[in-house]
Parts: sequence; C-alpha cells; structure tokens
Amino acid sequence: MTAAADAPARPRRRRFDLDRTLNTLAAWVLALMWILPLAFAIWTAIHPSAYEARFELLAPLTFENFEKAWAAAPFARYFLNTFMLVTLILAGQFLLCTLAAYAFARFTFPGRSILFTLVLLQLLVMPDILIVENYKTMRILGLVDTIPAIALPYIASGFGIFLLRQTFMTVPRELDEAARIEGSSILGILWRVYIPLAKPTYLAYGLVSVSHHWNNFLWPLIVTNSVDTRPVTVGLSVFSAIDSGIEWSVINAATLMTSGPLLIAFLLFQRQFVQSFMRAGIK
Repeated sequence: MTAAADAPARPRRRRFDLDRTLNTLAAWVLALMWILPLAFAIWTAIHPSAYEARFELLAPLTFENFEKAWAAAPFARYFLNTFMLVTLILAGQFLLCTLAAYAFARFTFPGRSILFTLVLLQLLVMPDILIVENYKTMRILGLVDTIPAIALPYIASGFGIFLLRQTFMTVPRELDEAARIEGSSILGILWRVYIPLAKPTYLAYGLVSVSHHWNNFLWPLIVTNSVDTRPVTVGLSVFSAIDSGIEWSVINAATLMTSGPLLIAFLLFQRQFVQSFMRAGIK
C-alpha cells in the first residue's frame, strides 16, 4: 500500500452557501424589524412617561399606564364587541363555506364550474372597493351602527369555500358509499365523514379569520358610530386621536391590551398553529 493510502483522509472544507447565508441574514433582519417596535411598545408601556425616549436599565417599572388606558376608554365594551364580531363571522363562515364547499366538491349540477369561477373571482376583488355599495346595502337594511353590519360582508368567504372544497375533494368516495350503506343522509355524511376529516383545515382557517377580523379597521370605522358597536381597533384609534398632546406610554399600553390576546394565544398554541397550517396546506 502506498503512503498516500495510509495517510488519514483530510476533512473536506464546507462549501460557502451564498443562498443560505442571504436567507439567514434576511430572516434576522425581518425578525428585528418585527421585534423592535414591539420591544419599544412594551418598554414605554411598563415605564413612566419620562422614559419614553430614553433607555435606562434601572428605570422603575409601573403598570399605571395600563390603568390610565383602561380608565380613559370603555375597552371592556370594545373587547366584548370584538368577541361577538369574530364569533359571528366565524360561525357564519363555517356554516356557509362548509355547505358551499361540499356542494362544489361532491355534487354535479348545471353551471357548477361557472359558479365556482365566480367564487374564485371574489379573491381578486379588494374589499375596500365595495365599501360604498356595502354601506348602501346596510343603510337599506337598517343595520348601520350594528355588529351584524360589520360581519355580513365577510360571511360568504371565497377563500374559505375554496380551501374547504380542496380538502373535501381529497376524501375518498368509498367513505361516502360506506356511510350511505349505514343509512346516513347527505347532511349526515357531511357531519360524520367530511367535517371530522377536515378539522386541521377548519382550525387553520379559523385562526386566519379571527386574526384578520380582530385587526380589521376600515370597514368597522365607516359603519359604526357609537361605543356600543365599535371593536377594539376602532376604539383604539378614537382613543389615540386626542387633541391635548400624546402620551405614548398610555397609547402603547392600550395597543398592547388590544393586541395582547392574539399574541398570548399564538405563544401558548404556537405548535398547534403550525401543525394545523401544515396539515391544511396553507402557506
């Protein structure tokens, strides 16, 4: 054997991966861009107003800003309105989107392709374009300044119908036949076969819907006029639009109160969130 063969193999140098390095750098930059405003909001909210623009590690902590924000506006009513709003929208979307998706996935009827194309076209229309017409409709129905007026334009969701239809189409038809043999009706098959198999999709879509409508601002701002119907986003904007100076510490405390439930839910159920998105195929 030669000396070259007896010599130990030299470790290979790791090849510099430019794409991976750039992706990692971009991820860190985006993470910093996201975390810095949140860190500033938390800092100003838990410190006196004198420390809004300066950082001192030993600055005194206080929760007075949260007390001021809670007392300055009816946030309890805003939270109740928001909870009722997202619950109403989500319940309506689950009902209508499930029935429509089941019909498009498993039934054959004249004009099915055309109707489904019209549903997909809804995804190309920005909701802001329809604000004037939606407001006219709500005024005709006498629903202006009510929670149903905020919810109605979003109940028939094209995205929800498309997502559930794609999930229902993956269910084997043999399960339909087995359920029919057991004596299940059409709605019974939907309830006992399709909905249980689509639970990850329902969870993923529910998270997207709740997050979107919790933070929705423009349409609720236009269609509501009173404290009794305003959600937290509109209430926060009214609270921050003051004429006698701006207290960033109090405003940031109010902002954390309004966004806190979603942040806490994400931190507590992060693993379930990611798994539901992966199972449902949402990217």
